[in-house]
Amino acid sequence: MKKPNNFFIPFNFFVLFLICFLSCSDSQNNESKKLDSSSNVIQISYPSDHYNESLDGRLILLIAKQIETEPRFQLRDDSKTCQGFGMDINEWKAGSELQFDMNAFGYPIPDIKDLPSGEYFVQMLFHKYETFNRADGHVVKLPMDRGEGQQWNKAPGNLYSTPQKVNITNGEFPKINLKLDQKIPPIPEPEDSKYIKHIKFKSKLLSDFWGRDMYLGAHVLLPEGWDDNPDVNYPLAIFHGHFPSDFGGFRPTPPDPNIKAEYSERFKVDGYNKFVQQDAHDFYKTWTGPNFPRVIAIEIQHPTPYYDDSYAVNSEAQGPYGDAITYELIPFIEKQFRGIGEGWSRFVYGGSTGGWEALAVQVKYPKEYGMCFAACPDPIDFRAYCLVNIYEDENAYYQEGPFRKTLVAGHRDYLGNVDATLRDMNYRELVLGSRGRSGQQWDIWEATYSPIGKDGYPKRIWDRLSGKIDKEVASYWKDNYDLAYILKRDWAKHGKDWENKIHLYCGDMDNYYLNNAVYLAEEILSETSAPYYNGEVDYGDRAEHCWNGDHENGNHISRLRYNQMFIKKYVEKVKSIAPKNADLKSWRY
Repeated sequence: MKKPNNFFIPFNFFVLFLICFLSCSDSQNNESKKLDSSSNVIQISYPSDHYNESLDGRLILLIAKQIETEPRFQLRDDSKTCQGFGMDINEWKAGSELQFDMNAFGYPIPDIKDLPSGEYFVQMLFHKYETFNRADGHVVKLPMDRGEGQQWNKAPGNLYSTPQKVNITNGEFPKINLKLDQKIPPIPEPEDSKYIKHIKFKSKLLSDFWGRDMYLGAHVLLPEGWDDNPDVNYPLAIFHGHFPSDFGGFRPTPPDPNIKAEYSERFKVDGYNKFVQQDAHDFYKTWTGPNFPRVIAIEIQHPTPYYDDSYAVNSEAQGPYGDAITYELIPFIEKQFRGIGEGWSRFVYGGSTGGWEALAVQVKYPKEYGMCFAACPDPIDFRAYCLVNIYEDENAYYQEGPFRKTLVAGHRDYLGNVDATLRDMNYRELVLGSRGRSGQQWDIWEATYSPIGKDGYPKRIWDRLSGKIDKEVASYWKDNYDLAYILKRDWAKHGKDWENKIHLYCGDMDNYYLNNAVYLAEEILSETSAPYYNGEVDYGDRAEHCWNGDHENGNHISRLRYNQMFIKKYVEKVKSIAPKNADLKSWRY
């Protein structure tokens, strides 16, 4: 046998190591790039009548097989998704052409060269960024919300092209010229009515942090008889959740008899839109009827440059949203609309994101809120960050053994059928934005929970390409945002302020495995003493995401009735948390 050349063996090993390292690196400055090259050419331009200044943002190339809906509405986590690729753009001048980076990272197929041959529809969208000079000294480029609730494919001012049919052969495109000649128009503001008022409030705290005017909003639902009882002050029901365009589920007029029935893919219900209108009208009749509690109900608008809402807490990347909501916005609303204005008289509720927020503000501001009802909350114990234990697991994407790796599930149905992995979900977000700028779920968790990196953007809890978990970041998350851990750690200090206030609800087949964290939190709450937490934890059998404690109706019904359910629960329990001299009568007419 020929003796190996001792020089070339280590050199070749070094080359292979370098290629592997560069391919797997999740550098904040180049996290969506790859090494492969291609001869494909896609030219993009936008007309100067749309913008006459240089633009920063994210270019998103979308490739779809069918065109019943535009490709920009087809990117999703499951197998029905279209294909996407993304690249960052800086100082793009109007009228000038640029070439799309054919090495850009893609989802679900990472490499353009691996696209299957066939006929497709191609569309390009530009998601516009603005420059923020923050008070912490960092200069960052992020997408400002423009009234749509941080939806990249619907954001007013974003540019996009008309879908174009192309033939792709073995990953090769013909030369394409895509003109971003479409501009998403502004969204009209909702109008006030007898019962619903709309607030837009400039926050000094947030404006100081972001280095520009920043606003909070709220949709205020006034109780029946509010005009006729000028001497009455009311409790405040705070419904947390995603960005609301108006106060949802309240319809003074009967359902539209001419509305075309639509099928709900999520709930597998035909004519669901008709049902939603009927339920909203029923709530109007209940709200204005003789036996419903008289409270002020609000839905808050607090979008950030990272998501459709801030998660209602202070954070390094987003600023003091918790303080701004609690100490600026809510007192302003209470003063204007005659709220009682005391901690016991404010109660919070919501589902999913809103469920986490409801528990979070109760935990973070124990005296400022009187009760929380948290349904299907986002992970409230990071030992069960969906299916990842960020403290013990080494990798978020894989369960690893000595001979194989198994992908971690991300989404299931009520029978346990998995249609997306956690890696799928993160890769889709990586296409939509680098540095945590996708405006999607996993990025907003980082923007809320993570410390700031040297570049001014949130530190990654794990490498977005490989899934390797950063334990230093995990430790920061634990101390500051692991709600179950904080309850356990601080019970001796704040237990009396949390007593009778905490109520949790979750389906035991939650689509995102959120019930696992609720189980862990329940164990902590069940062991409390001096005082015992004296709240409620309940589970829905085979119930999916959005289950909120209703054992009589399906998710598609109960998800529409948060106000009816939790306002009544608060009124039934308010004696347990109200001070002796509290007014519990004047508003119960």
